[in-house]
Amino acid sequence: MADPSEFAGAMSGPLQEEMARRMVTATPQTQALGFEFLSMSHGRGAIRAPWRAELVGDPDTGVIASGVVTTLLDHVCGLAIRAADATPQGTLDLRIDYMRPAKPRTALVADGHCYKLTRTIAFVRAVAHDGDAEDPVATAQAAFALIGGGA
Repeated sequence: MADPSEFAGAMSGPLQEEMARRMVTATPQTQALGFEFLSMSHGRGAIRAPWRAELVGDPDTGVIASGVVTTLLDHVCGLAIRAADATPQGTLDLRIDYMRPAKPRTALVADGHCYKLTRTIAFVRAVAHDGDAEDPVATAQAAFALIGGGA
């Protein structure tokens, strides 16, 4: 088993960043949600979901729907795995704890960290927030199957 920080960067550079940007912005789902690539480095990644009226779950509150939060957290976990130089195949387990509603009419940012890789599984934690990572909207703990094994 390996700590991703030991080998992150083996495939770093413009090619890896371009692949990550496409993962975040070029799939039909992420395009429909308007996800934006923010950053990736050493087993970590960040994605932004801008606020848009069509993403609101309850028009009376103006808060982004919980399904958008779930998708954002799932995608940032995959980005963090890519940043650890592994390739996620699929989500095995995704636990999300919703802490509070997002602020009305506010974008969300998700930060993910791939903290452990085995040969076949990546373990990731993530936080979604609306400006203060210390006051999260939701947190996630996940396990992903890896394509071709990991570390």
